[in-house]
Amino acid sequence: MRFRHPDGSTVHLAYCTNVHPAETLDGVLAQLRDHCEPVRRRLGRDRLGIGLWLAKDAARALVTDPAALRGLRCELERRGLEVVTLNGFPYEGFGAEEVKYRVYQPDWADPERLEHTAALARVLAGLLPDDVTEGSISTLPLAWRTAYDDERAETARTALRTLATRLDALEELTGRSVRVALEPEPGCVVETTHDAIAPLTAVGRDRIGICVDTCHLATSFEDPGTALDDLVRAGVPVVKSQLSAALHAEQPHLPEVREALAAFAEPRFLHQTRTATAAGLRGTDDLDEALAGDALPDAGPWRSHFHVPLHAAPAAPLTSTLPVLTSVLTRLVGGPHPLTRHLEVETYTWQALPPELRPRGRAQLADGIAAELTLARDLLTDLGLKELP
Repeated sequence: MRFRHPDGSTVHLAYCTNVHPAETLDGVLAQLRDHCEPVRRRLGRDRLGIGLWLAKDAARALVTDPAALRGLRCELERRGLEVVTLNGFPYEGFGAEEVKYRVYQPDWADPERLEHTAALARVLAGLLPDDVTEGSISTLPLAWRTAYDDERAETARTALRTLATRLDALEELTGRSVRVALEPEPGCVVETTHDAIAPLTAVGRDRIGICVDTCHLATSFEDPGTALDDLVRAGVPVVKSQLSAALHAEQPHLPEVREALAAFAEPRFLHQTRTATAAGLRGTDDLDEALAGDALPDAGPWRSHFHVPLHAAPAAPLTSTLPVLTSVLTRLVGGPHPLTRHLEVETYTWQALPPELRPRGRAQLADGIAAELTLARDLLTDLGLKELP
């Protein structure tokens, strides 16, 4: 979906296909047929943006076979779909029964992360619509915080500088500009937007910026205005933003609140949980850890890294951080010029919701994704952006 900002620039809105896990190119093509095109039809749109997630095998198939890349591009066009952004965070196995910490491997101190991201950039340059010259890729925020020492940090910085050089060469070759964005996430080396400033400044290349995920920002209790103002002052580009909402519990000390939270503690994904205290941010790596005894102070609200559907907040006594998303979006695109032109709805946890909230089949999932995109569209038009055909 495309929108015209009051300054005349185009803002793109997509939804991320990591909600439909697929490890192979055949699986990606099936996604387009079974999920993405039905969502487009529900929205009554001739064109729908999708943020593709390409696992390592699918990416390698596309980067090594020009015919396969042309075939994917043709299939996108045939189904009324377009791609300006990729989710390069998960490397493989995102559809596994247990993902947890494995999603952070390989990290940016591993040469395979550089090679995979460079391959994604080449693929994206070949998928961009004819009238679009800028693409974006979100990636993990350097590494999970453990086993990350000064030597690995320098290796990661060197890898990002190498990537920037390769992206420069890619633009010279193709005329397409691709930028990569570190996506701060609780528990990682770069947990907050503030944490991103030093390493990105050290890399010193405009090709490498930040992806502001509104669930992650909310989980870490960051103030949206302060976070984005700091990025602007530091000259860190907001390459893209993922529109998502975290799970919020206002009174976690109450038994009924803990019981409601326990329904979201599931075995597949990591749900880092945080609370703001007078002594600073406190947290656990997962929701079940927070619920175990007194592992996390419960005098104030808890927020958990669980991407809940944008249009459907959990039932009381829980809610979501949708107001944080709205505040971030206002700052990103509500001013005289957009801070980013790539927005991506990223609720990948539909099938991890408590059983009674999960979609029953493809049709209900498509309905839910279409409802999320409708909400995002309405937020954008309320900010003065005009939806384009």
